[in-house]
Amino acid sequence: MLLSLRLKNFVIVDELALDFTAGLTVLTGETGAGKSIVLDALGLLLGDRAESGIIRHGCERAELAAEFELSDVPAASAWLIESDLVDADPERLVLRRTIDVHGKNRAFINGSPATLAQLKAVGELLVDIHGQHAHQRLLRAEVQRQVLDSYAGAEAVAAELADAWRGWRKLADELDAAHRNAATFEAERERLQWQIDEVAALAMIDDEWSGLQAEHKRLHHAASLIDGVQAALLALADGDDNCQGWLGGAQHRVDELAGYDDGLAEARELLASTDAQLTEAVNTLRRYADGLELDPQRLADVEARMDAIWRTARKYRSEPEQLGGLLAEWQARLDTLGGRDGLARFEADVAAAEKAAQALAKSLSSQRRAAAPKLAEAVTREMRPLALADSRFEIALTPLDKLSAHGAEGIEFLVGHGDTPARAMAKIVSGGELSRISLALQVIAATQGGISTFVFDEVDVGIGGRVAEIVGRLLADLGANRQVLCITHLPQVAACGHQHLQVSKANTPAGIVSAVRPLSSDERIEEIARMLGGVEITETTRRHAAELLGLVQSA
Repeated sequence: MLLSLRLKNFVIVDELALDFTAGLTVLTGETGAGKSIVLDALGLLLGDRAESGIIRHGCERAELAAEFELSDVPAASAWLIESDLVDADPERLVLRRTIDVHGKNRAFINGSPATLAQLKAVGELLVDIHGQHAHQRLLRAEVQRQVLDSYAGAEAVAAELADAWRGWRKLADELDAAHRNAATFEAERERLQWQIDEVAALAMIDDEWSGLQAEHKRLHHAASLIDGVQAALLALADGDDNCQGWLGGAQHRVDELAGYDDGLAEARELLASTDAQLTEAVNTLRRYADGLELDPQRLADVEARMDAIWRTARKYRSEPEQLGGLLAEWQARLDTLGGRDGLARFEADVAAAEKAAQALAKSLSSQRRAAAPKLAEAVTREMRPLALADSRFEIALTPLDKLSAHGAEGIEFLVGHGDTPARAMAKIVSGGELSRISLALQVIAATQGGISTFVFDEVDVGIGGRVAEIVGRLLADLGANRQVLCITHLPQVAACGHQHLQVSKANTPAGIVSAVRPLSSDERIEEIARMLGGVEITETTRRHAAELLGLVQSA
C-alpha cells in the first residue's frame, strides 16, 4: 500500500507531502489545477523515463519519494530480498528519485542506488496505473490477449511458449537455408568436422601449454640449475668455510655474552631464527637437488609436443592456449548443423523444437478455454449496473492456420446488445460504452492479482448520473480490499471516497504553484457542491452535496 508521497520542485509543485490511507482516495480540482501531477510523479518513481522539463522553473533539481507498506505484497518483499535491497524494516519500501537540469538522473531503492529497470520491476508488483485512455488500448489484439492470459494465470506459459516458438523458428529457418544451400552446408559441416578431428587429436588438457613452457625451461637449463644449486649448498653448508659454520660460531659467542647483559637477548633470538631459516633453506635446496637430472630424451619429447601444438595453432591463426576455445566454438557450430549426422540430425532437432512449442501451445489453449467463459460471465455481470444491462461480453477463441508466438488461437473480445449476435468491440461499442467495459475488466483484474494499489485517472470520463454513482460505489467496493486512487471530475464518484484530496493552483510571487490537501467533512461538501454547481455555489447545491455524501455513507 502507498503510505506517502513527497515532491519538491516538480512541475508546478514547490513542495508537497501527502499521506494516503487504505480504501478509495479521490483527487478532485479545477481543470488545469494539476491533478495528474500525482500520477506523473508515481509513474517516474515506478520507472518511467524523465525529461528535464519536469523540473520547476528556476530550480536546479526535482526530488520525488514514495513510501510503501509491503505486508500485503509478498511478491515485492521477495523481490527486495532477492535483489539484496531490504532495509531495516522488511515491510517498508522507500523509492526515491532526483532529476536535475543537466539531465543527471538518480534513483534509489531503500537508500541504495538503483536502475530504472529495477524501479520498473518492483513498481509492477506494487501499483497498477490506468490512464485516461486505457480503455482505447482494449481494442488492440495484444492487450485483449494479455487480459485473458492474466485472468487465466497463464502468463508464465505464454512467455515460455514465445521463447520456444522463437527458438523453433530460428532452427527451422536455418534448416531451410541448409536445404537451399545443401552443397555449401555439407562443405561447412565437413570442414568443421575435419578441424575438430585435427585439434582433438592433440588431446590437449587444460593449461597444458603453460605447463609445457615451464617444463621446457627447466629441462633446457638443467645443467645450469644443477651447478648453481651445488654451488649454493657449498657456500651455505657443504664447503670447508660455510655460512652455517660462521653463524654457529657467532651464535655461540652471543649466547655467552647474553649471560652478562640482557640487552643481547633480542640479538640472540634473531640469530636463532636466522639459524632455523638457514637450515630450512639448506634442506629445501637438497630436496630440489635430489630431483634434478639431465634428461635429454624428455627434453626432446617436450620440444616435439610443443612443436606439434605450435604448428596447429599457427595453421588456425591462433595462440596455442586458444586452441581449446576454438575446439569448443567449432563443436557448438557443428552441433547446430546436425553434428556428424548432418541434415538428418538437424531435421530431428527442428522437429523436437516444434513438438515442444506445440505442447506449450496446447497447455496454453487449455487454460484459455477454461478461463474465457468465466471472464466473459464476470465482465457481463459487472457491465449490467453500468447502464449496459442489455449487453453481454463474449470472448472468441479462433483456431489459427499455424502456430504463432502467442499461441494456436486468435483472441477477440466481442459485445452483443439484446438478441443481436456479438461482434468485435471496435465495430459495435461507443466510446462511453468502451470506457465502462474497460472499467469492469479492470475491477475484475484487480480482484485477481496480487497488486495492492490501483490508480485510475479519469476512467469515469463519458458517464454521468446514476451510472456515475454506480461507478463510484464500484470503486469504493474495490477499495474495501485494495487501495484505490482515483482522479475524477464527477461528484457522484468523489462522494464515494474514503479519503478526499483537493488539488488547487495559485499565483504566488514565486510563480504558479499547485497544492494538494486533504478535505474535512465540511470542506468535502463545499468541493462536491462546486463540482455539482459550477461557477456559483448556492445553498441548494450545498444541500445536494450533503445529501450525496449522506446517501453514499449510509449505503
